[in-house]
Amino acid sequence: MNNQMVSDTLSQLKALLGPKGYHDDAHDLSPWLVDWRGIYRGAAKALLSPANVSEVSAIIAIAREAGLPIVPQGGNTGMVGGATPLPSGDSVLLSLRRMNTIRTVDAPSGIAVAEAGVILSNLHDAAQAKGMRFPLSLGAKGSATIGGLVSTNAGGTQVLRFGTMRKLVLGLEAVLPDGSIYDGLAALKKDNRGYDLTQLLVGAEGTLGVVTAASLKLVPAIGDRAVGWVGVESPQAALRLLRWLEARSGQAIESFEVVPRDTLDLVLEHVPGSRAPLQSPTAWNVLVEHVSAGGSRAALEDLLGSALEESMALDAVVSANEAQAEAFWRLRDSISEAERAAGPAVQHDISVPVDAMPDFMENAVARVEAAFPGMKASAFGHLGDGNVHFHVRAPEGVDGDSWRSGPGKEASHLVYDLVVEAKGSISAEHGIGQMKRQELLRLSDPARIAALRAIKSALDPTGIMNPGKLVPLASDATAQ
Repeated sequence: MNNQMVSDTLSQLKALLGPKGYHDDAHDLSPWLVDWRGIYRGAAKALLSPANVSEVSAIIAIAREAGLPIVPQGGNTGMVGGATPLPSGDSVLLSLRRMNTIRTVDAPSGIAVAEAGVILSNLHDAAQAKGMRFPLSLGAKGSATIGGLVSTNAGGTQVLRFGTMRKLVLGLEAVLPDGSIYDGLAALKKDNRGYDLTQLLVGAEGTLGVVTAASLKLVPAIGDRAVGWVGVESPQAALRLLRWLEARSGQAIESFEVVPRDTLDLVLEHVPGSRAPLQSPTAWNVLVEHVSAGGSRAALEDLLGSALEESMALDAVVSANEAQAEAFWRLRDSISEAERAAGPAVQHDISVPVDAMPDFMENAVARVEAAFPGMKASAFGHLGDGNVHFHVRAPEGVDGDSWRSGPGKEASHLVYDLVVEAKGSISAEHGIGQMKRQELLRLSDPARIAALRAIKSALDPTGIMNPGKLVPLASDATAQ
């Protein structure tokens, strides 16, 4: 695009959206040009904030005609730079934050329809008011948006029972790269009209279109819950405890998180007001949530009491009230905050087969630390679904940017090699973005890469939708 064409296109967009929807002031754009961890920084010509799906459609039609790249953005809480524009500055940001209406919450059918800009915690509140709940939660629930959660196929802490967003999305409304509106909100239990476009858009990271609304599965509100903090000697012991609890309580166990001692110590050191739940530290910790129609505290106390008697655990405490339950969860949800405060690190959101997860957590830590003396590795995560958050922290006193692009990148290569060796995935719940694009190419079979490129080319032939994200580029092969 020449300068005059760019100017004309931006003028069209400004006229379409007006002062509420069009911003090109550097100060207004600044917060949205960097990812929340401060690793990826980009540039953009303008920030576009449409008020409805018709405006989104018009924006994309104008952009496609001019060849103007578009970077969709939700709550900007992603972990892989997927919503951050590239440094070239030739794109526009498309924010869905003004589209924040919860259109319906239908308790009898168990379905909510929410626009892409709806904040997750607001959907939780709306569902709760109708005696229902949306069974996906995560640490960033106060800023993460429905559109972003759909586009990254987010997971969270309740995947053990309810699955990822892919399981919870019943239908979508979206604008495709040619500006056409896909109306797939109807929550049909049977639909054999060929390829499932809704599921194709889930996890596509905005590379195939812009999600504008979603029909989402609701379940009855929690009647009663109790949260326990349990000390165990190893991740293998934690998995045995999970299987033991599931055999005795069925679907009452909704969350089961495993956290090593060193990771908990970081939270206790860097997060004000945090307190260790157990009197004596244990090598590994489990956070377990029990949900029922009533009597969860007594039920969980009985279960964990029996677990202690049978040497399934070393120590345990059950939340006495909701405030203590939330305090236990804050320890888990504050891990990323604590690691940021502790210094530079590279984070890996990965998955391996559930039964292989305990051994992987221990062996991978040992192999990374042996290969890179001075670095500190730790693994925690959702034990019931095989999702490992594997973090490698830099030695003290190093420059963060230099370390990430040098030794930190080499450590990441090893981590991903170990994941593939374990028959796992280099991305469990945060997507590929720009961070993992080259690794996806390096470690994937040719059939997967060819299919990704073919789908992208078919739906977005001009390549305007979130360029440089998810789908490996030809240049990535020489950049590795």
